Amino acid sequence: MLTFVYNHLYLVGIFSFVLGLILMPLVIRIAKQKDLVVRPNKRMSHTGSIPNIGGIDICVSFLLTYLVLEFNTLQQSQFLLIGVFTIVAVGLVDDILILSPLGKLLGEVLAAIAMIGFADLRITHLHGLLGIEQISVLPSYLISLFVLVAIINAINLIDGIDGLASGLGMIYCLFFAIYFMLVGETAWAIMAISLIGSLAVYFIFNVFGHKQKIFMGDSGALLLGYVLSAFVFHFCELNAYNQVPVPFHMSAAPAVAICVLTVPIFDTIRVSLTRIKHRKSPFRPDKNHIHHLLLRTGLNHLQTTGILLTISLCFIVLALIGRNWNMWLLVGLDFTIATVLTVILWRIIDRKNAQNAQNA
Repeated sequence: MLTFVYNHLYLVGIFSFVLGLILMPLVIRIAKQKDLVVRPNKRMSHTGSIPNIGGIDICVSFLLTYLVLEFNTLQQSQFLLIGVFTIVAVGLVDDILILSPLGKLLGEVLAAIAMIGFADLRITHLHGLLGIEQISVLPSYLISLFVLVAIINAINLIDGIDGLASGLGMIYCLFFAIYFMLVGETAWAIMAISLIGSLAVYFIFNVFGHKQKIFMGDSGALLLGYVLSAFVFHFCELNAYNQVPVPFHMSAAPAVAICVLTVPIFDTIRVSLTRIKHRKSPFRPDKNHIHHLLLRTGLNHLQTTGILLTISLCFIVLALIGRNWNMWLLVGLDFTIATVLTVILWRIIDRKNAQNAQNA
């Protein structure tokens, strides 16, 4: 049976999807009974109280699927899975009690220790960046910790409108799933496909749920960022040490990963620099993210999500085209395009504001 599934990996996604579909009504019911909901506030465009623990459904269906199919490799993945439990627990506590930025950061570091320290899943090679290739243990730990925390928070910050974080997550997981399948990393492909199925269920309830609408909360966003970080680390390490067939080797692997994750990474950098420029804390929430800007043009949530998903696919195409370019060239072109698109968006918003002022 398992051999058949391994030969038809799409069944993994179907299994996690069905499992998540069965569990989601239960999660929603428990959330409402225990008052684990988000109520309308000035940063929300929704009305009514909406459950915010969708990450629990994502986590359970994702992990159960992976454990059933990869139980024999549990010894190799046990610390990574401990990290998953840890980051979900941190997110759930934040959803319920609202942690301070420092408290959340400490929780992320704790989960990072499980991945980087105990699972030994980390960046050990800089692919010739600044003339540096293999790096020693301490710089490896520090760089890996920075990258992991950066990705986690970038995904968390982009989770601001219906379907965006989960839609991006499915696209990113699909990219890594296909790559891992092509290079023979079946266990990693199964992990990515399992998460796609789980995210698909959440996407449906979040975007089209109406009376059964649910948010993923920090438990889901932190989980997604954590697992994507693991994919990025493994992807870069495979290419650093030529552990993949020659046709699939990417000499600019770190730059490729940045291109794939352009939307959340660039948006986080832009928003953080803007807050610092205005002498505000980079951790202070506002409505200056890319999805907020698109909403100001008159688009609704679904249209905004669709545009950003399409743009992400375009950046992935760029990543594949430039997979063997100089890394500075690829990242520079990537960020230049992102900057130009942002400037165009600002111009559209300015024109719309001017038109509204004239009509007032």
